[in-house]
Formats: sequence, structure tokens, C-alpha cells
Amino acid sequence: MNTVEKICLDGKVYPKDELLFGVGNRALRYGDSLFETIHANGTEIQFLSEHLNRLTKGMECLGMIIPFGFYERIKTDITFLINKNKAFAGTRIRLSVFRKDGGLYTPTDNSISYLIETSPLENDHYLLNRKGLKIGIYEEMRKSYNLISRFKTGNSLPFILAANFRNKMNWDDCLLLNDKGNIVESCSSNLFLVKDGILMTPSIESGAVSGIMREQVIETAVNLNITVFDDCVLNSEHLLGADEIFLTNAIHGIQWVVAYQERRYFNKTAKLLIEELNQTTFQYNL
Repeated sequence: MNTVEKICLDGKVYPKDELLFGVGNRALRYGDSLFETIHANGTEIQFLSEHLNRLTKGMECLGMIIPFGFYERIKTDITFLINKNKAFAGTRIRLSVFRKDGGLYTPTDNSISYLIETSPLENDHYLLNRKGLKIGIYEEMRKSYNLISRFKTGNSLPFILAANFRNKMNWDDCLLLNDKGNIVESCSSNLFLVKDGILMTPSIESGAVSGIMREQVIETAVNLNITVFDDCVLNSEHLLGADEIFLTNAIHGIQWVVAYQERRYFNKTAKLLIEELNQTTFQYNL
């Protein structure tokens, strides 16, 4: 008999298929929510403090009340859920936080609920993609810099529309632009370019998410004596002039890009960085 996977809502464990939310749920009604996507290897949770720091900063921006002992409670609940679901290899954890029911646009209660889910990954470490990605640019809906653009919110329509366009164009990923026409990020990752040995990435002020893996890659590159510019204004001409392009997120680590339009790219720096990340994060030698 198959065991039903469990989820955790506010510290209590339920079957994944159990109906837990009513029509008043503010994440459902208004996208009044934040989330983190976190990598775990067994009960070792990668960069949890960094994820929770970003999450609580987002909660502060949205005026949500941060419960006392929130960090410790989340770590305990994630570990318990990993064990409950027997997720002892590579695991994707989604941690969602949303304001409690009540009100229309104006909330009546700024306290929060949180939901933790797990799903299996193919690998327990970061694995560079063998086949490079083919990417393009989505221009129809722009992403602007604002108070919450650096966080992962429940308002994900620009990414959804870009992902649909990516599928329509038969690309592997798609880059979004801001209201000035500059490149921000991809559907689910931060963007890096390499040109003449220099690593470049769009600034957070361009509208990009303040990615956890973005920060780890920057730190790793600096430790390897690679020059990094993390406040760049980039456009399609920079893509065409780059030697390498790669994308970063907390689940995959680094994914290298082989093609944009007719341009083809290498992956030397991506290989070097992911090897170092695996060593420092998992003590894993490729």
C-alpha cells in the first residue's frame, strides 16, 4: 500500500491530499503570500538561515507578524517532515507563508500561517546540466523594481506568462525585462554572464530576486579570485557579446546556457563554480 505524502501546516502534519484551506484564504484570494524554495540533502538543509533571513525581511515589508521563535520552529518542522516523508536523499522544500484569513484588500489580521511541502530530487548535490540550455527573451510583461521585487511572492504572473511563452517558443528558459528594457532574470533563476574572465549579473535594483544561490555564486567566485560585478545593467547586446551565460537557483545550483539566438557559449566558469559549490556545500567532489 502506498504511503500518502505528508505536509506541515502551522506545525501540524496532514496528508498531502487533505483539504485544508477555505475560500477566505488570502494567498488564494489576493496572492498575499511569500515563499522559499529550499534544497535539502537528507536532514541537512542547505542555506536555511539565508532563506529565512530573506523570508522574514519580506514578511516585514508586507507587514506580517513574525512569530516568536520562528526560525527554530521552521527548522524543527522541516526536519520532522523530511523524516515523516522518508525524504533521505535530495529534496525540494517549499516553505510558504501567508496572512491569516480576513478582510478584503485590507487585512483584519496580520498574523501568519505557514505551509511546508517536500518533493524528491534526482540528485542530492548540484549537477551541471550536460546539455546546455537554449534561452530567449520575453518582452510582453515587464518586471519593475519596487519594495518587494527582491522577494519571492505569491504574485508570480510575470513568471507564469514568461514560462508559457518559453514553452511556445520551444526554449529551455526565458529572460524577463524591466520597464527600462534591461534584463532582470529568468523564469526561476538569476542570470550571470562571463566576459573576458569577468563575472557579471544584473543588480537587485534592476528588479531581480535577491537569490540565495546568486549570493553563494558571487561569494564562491570572489574566493576563486574571479572579478565580479553584481550591479550590472544588461541587455541583449551583452548576451551576444558574452563568452558564457549561466543561470542560478537554490535547487539546481548552476545551469549553463549553450544558445541565445545564433550565439553559442562555453561553460568553463560554470564547471569551476559548481565544483567548488559542491565541495563547500556538500563536501562532494565531482
